[in-house]
Amino acid sequence: MPGMMHGGMMGGMDMSKMMGGMGRMEGMDEAQKASMDAMMKMNVPMMATHMIKDPDLAFHCGMIAHHAGAIAMAEVELKYGKDDASKAMAQKIIDAQGPEIEEMTAWVEEHTAQQ
Repeated sequence: MPGMMHGGMMGGMDMSKMMGGMGRMEGMDEAQKASMDAMMKMNVPMMATHMIKDPDLAFHCGMIAHHAGAIAMAEVELKYGKDDASKAMAQKIIDAQGPEIEEMTAWVEEHTAQQ
């Protein structure tokens, strides 16, 4: 659902309230802490890829971090989630993006070995 963050479901939420407490983890339950941890582990490597001059390499490295974050978030859903459909989606993400990470990692290794 493209654009959901801007005008759809998330558009009706006060994102400033959601984001305002990100630096503070007190009051969060274990699922919230796990989700925050997964997101933070993804963001730093993704942002670092913007320093890579080769756009192909930057793409692959950024997507590896992005997919790893998606898998970590899916693992949180599997551990803490209660909705069967959400858990099924989480498992689909893990099943699809794990092999994609392997494929992109192989590309990066081959590409950087040539330089």
